Amino acid sequence: MRKIVLMMSVSLDGFIEGPNREIDWHQVNTEMLQHFNDEIRQFGALLSGRVTHELMAEYWPTADKDPQISPEMAEFAGIWRNMPKVVFSRTLKHAEWHTTVVPEVVPEEIRALKAQPGGDLGLGGADLAAEFLRHDLVDQFRLYVHPVLIGRGKRLFPESEAPTGLRLIETRIFENGVVLLRYERDTSADTGTDSTSADTSADPDDA
Repeated sequence: MRKIVLMMSVSLDGFIEGPNREIDWHQVNTEMLQHFNDEIRQFGALLSGRVTHELMAEYWPTADKDPQISPEMAEFAGIWRNMPKVVFSRTLKHAEWHTTVVPEVVPEEIRALKAQPGGDLGLGGADLAAEFLRHDLVDQFRLYVHPVLIGRGKRLFPESEAPTGLRLIETRIFENGVVLLRYERDTSADTGTDSTSADTSADPDDA
């Protein structure tokens, strides 16, 4: 069965963005760009909320036509265009570039998606990630810890009623000081419980 893989950059103090959604503290170099291309190319689909998808769709479909763009970014433009995408939104009715729009996160439907053949499913977007975490749907975490303390903003992980056991399966230090920590669910130590219904209080459009 395919895995839901959460890939997110975080500050050392656990934030994914500043109080005004700033991400200018991200430290991304050529080495990391190529790494992202190599990782994302293996996914079977990308899962995001409307805000994240629309930001990507504003730039990446034609980004490689820019003669000033780096080879790694041009490569990613092609990867993004051709990759199947699922956008969770209650307001968006249609999207291009191999994109399917669904209104909300329904655990049974996500599990059915995981059971389909193909590569793992890459999850991104702050609020959508929190929604998947609330429903206990994330199988693997790839956290890119940036060497910076931003002090305040939006944290990656929502509050939980029970601990979730994880198993470290990879670490990598990039030349710019960013550290990749890759974890999988440790089912032998997991004391959490699955949620089986959609959480209508959260809006995937915000992700």
